This record gives sequence, C-alpha cells and structure tokens, in this order.
Amino acid sequence: MQIRSAGNGDARLLAELVSESNRDVAVRFGLNADNCPKHPSFCAESWITVDLERGARYFVAERHGEAVGCVAFEYPGENSAYLNRLSVLPSCRRQGVGEMLVRHVLDLARSSGINTVSIGIIAAHAELKRWYMAMGFAEGETKSFPHLPFAVSYLTYAVQDLER
Repeated sequence: MQIRSAGNGDARLLAELVSESNRDVAVRFGLNADNCPKHPSFCAESWITVDLERGARYFVAERHGEAVGCVAFEYPGENSAYLNRLSVLPSCRRQGVGEMLVRHVLDLARSSGINTVSIGIIAAHAELKRWYMAMGFAEGETKSFPHLPFAVSYLTYAVQDLER
C-alpha cells in the first residue's frame, strides 16, 4: 500500500472515492440530497476542486495501483489543522487503510509544526468515534446546527502525542 499526493487531475477520482465511501453512512443515518446536500456521499468533482483551490491537500491510498481511499488535510490557522473527507471504499475497510491515511496526516501535521488536528463527525456514529479515540483523538464538544439533521462531535489530536 502506498499513499500519494493528489492534485487537480485527481478531482474526479477523489469525488468518486468520497461519494462511494460515504454512501452507507448516508443510508444508515437517513441522509439525502434534501436534508443534507453537503454530506460527503453526494460529493461532486467541483467540491474537490474548490477544496484544492482553498489550499486543502488530498492524499490517495493505493493498493496494487488502484485507489482504495483518500483523506484531505487543511490548515486554517498557524497551529491547527483539519483532517477532512477520510474515505475508504467499503470493500477495503478494516484492513488498516483508514489508519494509514490518518497517520499520514498526523505525521504531516507534526513535520509542519501543527499542534492540533481536529475532525468533525456525526455524533451518533459511535463506532467511528471509538475508532478515532483508539488512535489518540480526544472527544471535544458536540454541537447541533440548524442546517444539519444530526449533531456534530468534534475530536482533536494533540500532535505532540506522536512522540510517545
């Protein structure tokens, strides 16, 4: 398995990975284009292009030359970063792909002098929350937003913990 940087030429591939990898989550939580049009399961190529133009960096995990997952990394401030759009194809889950992508972002954050990496997830997605927490993320606040049909839990990772 290898992880490579992605660019504008990968926007369609990234959108397909994000969309396909998040469809089951949309079904599980009853999300559709009417009640949650910005859910990753509806990801379009234009979303990725806008992310890249904004400065987000995407990475693709490949196995035997085929893309099986991706992640975005964005730093809005000097000392903090966001891990976004972590996506692993359903047939490739529970094989270490997601953890490899997360660790890649955490290593990148560390080498960039970032102190904290955060992510927002569906609060009711208990298994995903446990998965992140098992990697060292700490649960933060949970917020509700009028435009979302679910609450969002924020998790953070103190990058200096990588040195443990």
